[in-house]
Amino acid sequence: MKKYLDESLSARERAKALVNEMTIEECASRLRYDSPSVERLRLDAYNWWNEGLHGLARAGTATMFSQCIALAAMFDSELVERVGEVIAQEARAKYNAAKSFGDFDIYKGLTLWNPNVNIFRDPRWGRGQETYGEDPFLTAENGKAMVRGLQGDGEVLKAAACVKHFAVHSGPENLRHEFDAKVSAKDLEETYLYAFEEVVKAGAEGVMGAYNRVNGEAACASEFLQKKLTEWGFDGYFVSDCWAVRDLHEHHGLTSNSVESAALALKNGCDINCGCSYVNLLAALEQGLVSEDDIRKACVNAMTTLVKLGILDEETPYDNIPYSVVCSDEHKALALECAEKSMVLLENNGILPLDESRLKTIAVVGPNADSRTALEGNYCGRADRYVTFLEGIEDRFSGRVLYSEGCHLYKDRMSALAMVGDRLSEAYAAAKSSDVVILCVGLDSTIEGEEGDTGNEFSSGDKESLRLPESQRKLIETVKKAGKPVIVVCASGSSINIESDCDALIQAWYSGESGGRALAEILFGDISPSGKLPVTFYKSADKLPDFTDYSMKNRTYRYTRENILYPFGYGLTYSKAQCRELEFSDGEASVKVCNVGSFDTDEVVQIYLKSHDKNAPPYPTLCGFKRVSLKAGEEKEIKIDIPKKAFTTVDESGRREIFSEKFTLYASTQQPFEEFGDGFLKMTITM
Repeated sequence: MKKYLDESLSARERAKALVNEMTIEECASRLRYDSPSVERLRLDAYNWWNEGLHGLARAGTATMFSQCIALAAMFDSELVERVGEVIAQEARAKYNAAKSFGDFDIYKGLTLWNPNVNIFRDPRWGRGQETYGEDPFLTAENGKAMVRGLQGDGEVLKAAACVKHFAVHSGPENLRHEFDAKVSAKDLEETYLYAFEEVVKAGAEGVMGAYNRVNGEAACASEFLQKKLTEWGFDGYFVSDCWAVRDLHEHHGLTSNSVESAALALKNGCDINCGCSYVNLLAALEQGLVSEDDIRKACVNAMTTLVKLGILDEETPYDNIPYSVVCSDEHKALALECAEKSMVLLENNGILPLDESRLKTIAVVGPNADSRTALEGNYCGRADRYVTFLEGIEDRFSGRVLYSEGCHLYKDRMSALAMVGDRLSEAYAAAKSSDVVILCVGLDSTIEGEEGDTGNEFSSGDKESLRLPESQRKLIETVKKAGKPVIVVCASGSSINIESDCDALIQAWYSGESGGRALAEILFGDISPSGKLPVTFYKSADKLPDFTDYSMKNRTYRYTRENILYPFGYGLTYSKAQCRELEFSDGEASVKVCNVGSFDTDEVVQIYLKSHDKNAPPYPTLCGFKRVSLKAGEEKEIKIDIPKKAFTTVDESGRREIFSEKFTLYASTQQPFEEFGDGFLKMTITM
């Protein structure tokens, strides 16, 4: 038996043995994302590029979960882990089916480029929807959970997670190929690298580099960033973002041509090239820019991951996962649960939940009311069935539903032959004829997302402001003139200011295949809303720092109290919960939480910590959270582990230590921000 086929050996031992059998030409070819087969060594072709941020993406039919920013709004990392398990299971089912057909094309492999743990530092960034929000701790907890879910705990990886985009990457999209993110040592350690370190140490199999430079070095060819990975004990594969290596000479000016770019990336730790640059590796070898050892070292890293996935094994525990698990009832139920727990109630004057017995007619109005795209977010697959907001309300409500699209998502008219505002009169008529209006506005992935994926003319997928498109602002004004109660439902992946008073406001995000059903359940009180904001909602983008400024000053809840529309951690329910009797001992916070209202609900207990050290952020930072289900009048005692790292702060040189002996611990169902809460518990801790 060939040594690389010996399943008793470690994955790296087998990979080294395999690479020793390969010619240098074969090794170089296997560093392309679209690796060709090496039949004599039982190596099928393999395409490294597969996506699965919130469901298996771009591979046909799959269960579509709420977008990542919405998953973060659940404040429930255990549920995120279950989402990862489903994504991996469907990936294996699809892989098994494709392999049996001899199909090794893109989006058919087991290396999923997920999770995205970039920090959503600026609400204008179109790709912020792919992240878990603005807080390093919350991002890390969800990132680790997704990795656990994707990879499983067996000897063979169920799928291989790949954390991205390393590092200091969060827009602007239209500059990403040439941009140099200048960042201080403190902000690097405290904010931008925190989640990457946590997720890498938790065992993420892959790391993807970013397009931009970081303090002058290309992120996909950075000695500094590779040194960090070594310090963290990373032993997986490193992949470039797609066509990022080409940027080294075309945009960053770090090299003169594609051969030099391939060499620089390989020498600085980039194992797999998503793009075409590594077709030049043999030329780089001939010119003495790289060595055979450089190529073989990268190939060992890549092959180790494939061995861990069982690619060379006679059989794996996952070979018999049938295609029928894709979009199974169990998976659909989990997608619905995520949608239910992620929607955030931002305003409610008492109109919600709706009293169905008092309603005969409901108007459902707006460009996102019957939009599947507004459920999906970017990097999505295709669900086998969607329930739009309109459909969910129609299915749930026994009375009459009047529907009007009202306006285009962003254009000034629906029909090219019509006058401006051609559907406003219809929207007004529907509103005037109803008892209550459900006004579905917001964005979708055609105007908010990644450069090249969005189909609009605005900022390459980034937002220019936090306002709704003008067409929708006019729609809101028109509908309100009808004089009926208005409940606004906003679908977006980021902070929006609707700039209008309403009777209730629900942030629905991009809520996945069952978003409409979840919304209807919340509207009619079948369940209580329970999501919390994983990002700060600001009043205006005009008061934010420049988009290209990567300093954390005046950004996120940790560094500003100005310009706040709704704070991080905020979200209402149909009941009222109170935290009582906060205690802390041996790294564990305990608190009693009581539902003093009359409605059964989930709540999220949030623990924040403020160090008295001069290096600490000016405001308390999240260090623990737990979702809890409470019947009306029920009280539960919950315990939350507070990691020792939460007590550290970072000085200006980037050194992380416990600098203080005194801390203040806070517990509430909101962030300790007096303007938006009913109070919070706090206690002093001396270490």
